[in-house]
Amino acid sequence: MNRESYQNPLNERYASKEMSYIFSADNKFKTWRRLWIALAESEKELGLPITEEQLEELKANKDNINYEVAAKREKETRHDVMSHVYAYGQQCPNAKGIIHLGATSAYVGDNTDVIVMKEALELTKKKMVNLLNVLANFCQEYKALPTLGFTHFQPAQLTTVGKRGTLWLQELLMDFENLEFQIGRMKLRGVKGTTGTQASFMSLFNDDASKVKELEKRVANKMGFDQAFPVTGQTYSRKLDFEVLTVLSGIAQSLHKMTNDIRLLQSLKEIEEPFEKNQIGSSAMAYKRNPMRSERIASLARYVIAAQQNTAMTASTQWFERTLDDSANKRIAVPEAFLAADAILEIAINVCDGLVVYDKMIKQHVEAELPFMATENILMEAVKRGGDRQELHESIRLHSIEAAKQVKLEGKPNDLLDRILNDPTFGLTREEIQELLNPIKFVGRAPQQVDEFLEEYINPIISENRELLGLEVDLKV
Repeated sequence: MNRESYQNPLNERYASKEMSYIFSADNKFKTWRRLWIALAESEKELGLPITEEQLEELKANKDNINYEVAAKREKETRHDVMSHVYAYGQQCPNAKGIIHLGATSAYVGDNTDVIVMKEALELTKKKMVNLLNVLANFCQEYKALPTLGFTHFQPAQLTTVGKRGTLWLQELLMDFENLEFQIGRMKLRGVKGTTGTQASFMSLFNDDASKVKELEKRVANKMGFDQAFPVTGQTYSRKLDFEVLTVLSGIAQSLHKMTNDIRLLQSLKEIEEPFEKNQIGSSAMAYKRNPMRSERIASLARYVIAAQQNTAMTASTQWFERTLDDSANKRIAVPEAFLAADAILEIAINVCDGLVVYDKMIKQHVEAELPFMATENILMEAVKRGGDRQELHESIRLHSIEAAKQVKLEGKPNDLLDRILNDPTFGLTREEIQELLNPIKFVGRAPQQVDEFLEEYINPIISENRELLGLEVDLKV
């Protein structure tokens, strides 16, 4: 580790090796060489005087990049693409004259950016499938466990632990659908020339437009794309970066919301994120079990959400066919947004796969609030037995006020049920009241909603992407 200069924590502490490699210099420059080979191959297939020996020479050296030669050349020329053309040519003396033939720097630069983003989106999809799977298992396991619902963080009607989990899952499903849509519409920048007119390629092919169009199609196919952008300037529209990071921002928003809920539930001692045997919660308070993983997700999620705004500003300030004020910004904003999104997905898999549910504490909280929620049921049962509704309603209202005072002003348990039991106008036994207070009667269709949601929406995704399951998450810190 280099301790004498700034190191990016996203690489050191948070993101996976796989995502870090996708945005590495090595992956970028190897992709440049793949693009130069695809261009030369396609130009040969369409009649340009390029030999098979030249292509074989390019292919033989596509992965053993002579970085020292390129770096030395770039110090002289101040141009990264031409320095790598030169370095590749040093290794391929017979083919150096046809490397980058007809292309501009954006041919390798922009096309590589698109290819790398698509690779990163595919890895993001793998992480999301695994997250959907572990969270779906959690929802299924606790689909029928009654818990307090909250509106405004105030106790409301009961829901179930699993049903609440489906609220998190629903938002992640929306993100997954957006992710798949974005992967499916990724287009290569293509073979367009300096201002997007393909003039240089028209010259190479003696103004044969059909060959120029076919050239772009072949290069796109060789690089794994169905199509290229129909029109560009020198670069692809920077709105693509915005669209891609909008997907990542959506994932970040969902996981931030989910982990906010988990942090609140951990404070209530109802649900807790994993806490390892030797983990330390606080340097001063040894008893503490802080929700540090959920907090880390929230922290990194805000970074991803903010990075999306960078791409919005960059897209909106481009000039005509090209300006260079995008370059420095996007080479930071885009990779780091992916690295941060990758980190929060891995942490979320770890958290959701190890959530600890304290059902007795949940039951205690339910029992403290359920008497208030059950008053309508108690009222109706007493009316069925011949009671006067208006008189009973007023009695419950007064008993509820007094019970609330007991709880809020004196810190005593909720004694509403005892008050009702001791009021002869209701005529109910303790057993009859307890039956009316069975929590499962207050959760509506929550368990069935969980089953239906998983069966109709989540399980098909997991089934279709089963080959992506089994991801092992090993958090660095």
